Amino acid sequence: MEKRQPIGIELVRKGVINENDIKKALEYQKSNPTQKMGDILNIIGACDSYRLIQAIGEILGEKAILLEKSDVKINLDDYISLDVLRRNRAVPFDIEGGRVKVCFSDTANKRAIDTIRLLLLNKGLIMEKYITFDSNIEKILESLEGSKTNEINSFSDITGLIDTVIKKAMDKRASDIHFEPMENELKIRYRIDGELFTAGDIDKEKQTQVIGRLKAISNMHQEKQEAQDGRILLYPDYNIRVSSQKNVYGEKFVLRLLKKNADIKRIFDLGFPGDEDTVKKSFNKRNSITIMAAPTGEGKTTTLYSVIDYLNRPEINVTTIEDPVEIRIPGLNQIEIDAKTSFSDSLRTVLRQDPDIILVGEIRDKETAEIALQAGQTGHYVLSTIHTIDSIEVITRLRKMGVSNYDIASTLATSVSQRLVRRVCPHCAKQREFTQEEIKIMNSIGEKYGKTFDFSGKMTYDIVGCTYCNHTGYYGRIGIFEILNIDDEIRELIANDASTLKIKECAMKQSFKPLVIDGIYKVMEGITTLEELNKKLVIF
Repeated sequence: MEKRQPIGIELVRKGVINENDIKKALEYQKSNPTQKMGDILNIIGACDSYRLIQAIGEILGEKAILLEKSDVKINLDDYISLDVLRRNRAVPFDIEGGRVKVCFSDTANKRAIDTIRLLLLNKGLIMEKYITFDSNIEKILESLEGSKTNEINSFSDITGLIDTVIKKAMDKRASDIHFEPMENELKIRYRIDGELFTAGDIDKEKQTQVIGRLKAISNMHQEKQEAQDGRILLYPDYNIRVSSQKNVYGEKFVLRLLKKNADIKRIFDLGFPGDEDTVKKSFNKRNSITIMAAPTGEGKTTTLYSVIDYLNRPEINVTTIEDPVEIRIPGLNQIEIDAKTSFSDSLRTVLRQDPDIILVGEIRDKETAEIALQAGQTGHYVLSTIHTIDSIEVITRLRKMGVSNYDIASTLATSVSQRLVRRVCPHCAKQREFTQEEIKIMNSIGEKYGKTFDFSGKMTYDIVGCTYCNHTGYYGRIGIFEILNIDDEIRELIANDASTLKIKECAMKQSFKPLVIDGIYKVMEGITTLEELNKKLVIF
């Protein structure tokens, strides 16, 4: 097949533009390197826009249209979400006999084309592809975002507006709502399955009223503009934590939606690898401490709740110290710390309450760490969390807090690290075989850690998107884990102040599997995708 010349040269050959137009376009591209030549020629007015896009379509062998808002004859929300359209620079604009006409700004972007095609195919529709300028795509998407904003701003009363924003977030399974003051508007975003999505904008002139209402229902001081914390208790099924922080355009609010009396998931439903023996080896202990390690928002507390639920029996006393109590569990003594107390203060008191198992929400400082370890040394089983990147770095973190190697070696029984990855949507994902490139990536990681993978009969999925998954292609999340059980050999290395590198080398000779290995197994099982794993761990 004959290689096509650059679009500019082809347009000159057709007599649509001249060489001087190309020079101007190349000069413009120096300061706008991400823009394509066809779009630049349109921006600088090299020729009539209609004639230019038609000529580009002829050169590329694509149907072309100078797409305007009046050409959009369908309601896009019935087909594809605005977030998906923006990511893929596409606009469906008409439908005839089960064929949806879709405009793209780049028909060479195969991934974008396939994403939209599969999404429509999932609805029983065929895609008919068109090309237009990116600026036309942008104008239409902006107008659609504006209509979303109008829907939010249609409420004349601020009470109804905020109530609607919160209830929609609950319906969409959002974990957080962001009210973000910008220069010209107040942006609303939802975090769903760990990803932020724009829900709409509120007119800037309503910002003061919105902030006032949020402060009123979360019991905050109206006159204060510095950071505050509060709670919204207006919704019977939810405990909503509220945080405010001033930025250059006003006060930003983040609402964390915590469902009351949420069902505690079984540890294996969360993605914990292995079987009952693995769980018993990692958690069912005395005279020790188990620490869950992960960055913020990666599900540490949820996993600990599952462990507590697994261990809880009528004949033992389980006490938790949390900030805040996120889920109330029958049969547990749950303590919520406040501004006047700390984890270390509460832990001292709890030790006089004859507990068998103690959950300490987070180890934040040396004092809490030392008391928690001492509790483990005196007959209790302690569970807690810490912010580190993996399970072995727990040792480094405790050392940096000032905890002695002896206390770590004698008391730390297990450290577990985890991340949350999104599950493929069961309703719209399209099964396919792994590509050779995907197999090569996973095998190279396996070789690094001495693991081999058998891909025979294994399948993965193309992400599509549907109304069930909010057009993301994913629904819900699952944990990927690594478990470091401290045996005598590792205990001796810790006591002798060995580096974490030596500790890891020792663990790898045993049953230790890094996070990425558990992640690859879950990709091979079709639970998540390699792209999602890479997004979380950056493996290629």
